[in-house]
Amino acid sequence: MFDTMTLTKIVGGFCGALLVYLLGNWAGEILYHTGPAGHGDGEHTAGYVIETAGSEGPAEVVEEISFGEVFAAADAGKGERVFNKCKACHKVEDGANGTGPHLFGVVNRPVGTAAGYGYSGALSEVAEVWTPETLNEFLENPKGYAPGTSMGFSGLGKIEDRANVIAYLDSIGG
Repeated sequence: MFDTMTLTKIVGGFCGALLVYLLGNWAGEILYHTGPAGHGDGEHTAGYVIETAGSEGPAEVVEEISFGEVFAAADAGKGERVFNKCKACHKVEDGANGTGPHLFGVVNRPVGTAAGYGYSGALSEVAEVWTPETLNEFLENPKGYAPGTSMGFSGLGKIEDRANVIAYLDSIGG
């Protein structure tokens, strides 16, 4: 049934596989040595140290910046660039609703009054008018500010970005 050549090929295949395995193991030991054998006294230190909350240095105090100060220095041009994140759902043309309501003249407009848009109702429960301050709070975390809102955007984390977007929205239809 088996001739000598077939048996030789099978044994050679097993020997070749064993050789590849041993060479890989040897290369791995050289690259990622985990034990003390062959490396001096055996204590190895990590290549980097991860700082933990229990560090000895004094805690850095984050100074709270008021939104009014940031909004006073806001740049509508930068806000237009940040508004690109909003363009998927909102339009700035008057009356042109998209997935979300149009934002033409939204600053100081009563909440939930964009003509032709069906609101979820969650916004009118938390605010009456879209002042710059209420827009700031809403844009920071829409779902946290108005639970139940249909807005799926996670929010703008930087206060400067929020102030710039609100300045841009105030400049178009204010």
